[in-house]
Amino acid sequence: MKIKLDENLPARLVAVLQRHGYNVDTVPEEQLSGRPDAEIWRAAGAEGRFLITQDLDFSDIRQFAPGTHAGVLLVRLREPGALALLDAINAVAAEIADWGGCFVVLTENKIRVKRPALPADREALRHELEQTLREAAQ
Repeated sequence: MKIKLDENLPARLVAVLQRHGYNVDTVPEEQLSGRPDAEIWRAAGAEGRFLITQDLDFSDIRQFAPGTHAGVLLVRLREPGALALLDAINAVAAEIADWGGCFVVLTENKIRVKRPALPADREALRHELEQTLREAAQ
């Protein structure tokens, strides 16, 4: 699986994820630091990369609906220092391969995975994801 790390994550995560067999690139490596989110999203999409970020701008289910992209892991830690981020993502690294096309929220207490819905389930999925985002923001 190909992964893109957003600029708000420690560069040391590259090695951690590579040890799990992932092909990893970063926003800074591609000179995308400070660029608009839409540009980062286009770059990830063009390369078919699963995006790992802390940026809540990537949490809008209407814009980033599961099944319409390679996947998003939104990391929401209360104290997101470099070591906490390394530990949290390393703890779930083996599972990331199963999250292709999904929208995932990772907190200290839980992992919420929203998989692509069947067409009839889209409204229920939207409601469920909005609830997940409200809980993650608390």
